[in-house]
Amino acid sequence: MTETAVAELGYEQCRDELVEVVRALEQGGLDLDASLALWERGEALAARCEQHLAGARTRVETALAEADGAVG
Repeated sequence: MTETAVAELGYEQCRDELVEVVRALEQGGLDLDASLALWERGEALAARCEQHLAGARTRVETALAEADGAVG
C-alpha cells in the first residue's frame, strides 16, 4: 500500500486501496499499532470516497437541472 496523502487520491485509487486495507485487516496477524494505523487509513479513504461521490452527485444534479431549464 502507498503512503500518498488521501486528499491527493482519485476515487478509484481510494476505493482500490480501501479494498487492500480491508483485506489486510481481515487477514490479521498485525500488531495493535499497525492495525490501528491501517484502520485509520481506511477511515480516511472511505471519507474521501464519500467526498468524491458527493461531488459527482452534485455535478449530475446540476447537469440535470440545466438540461431541464434548457428544455422548459
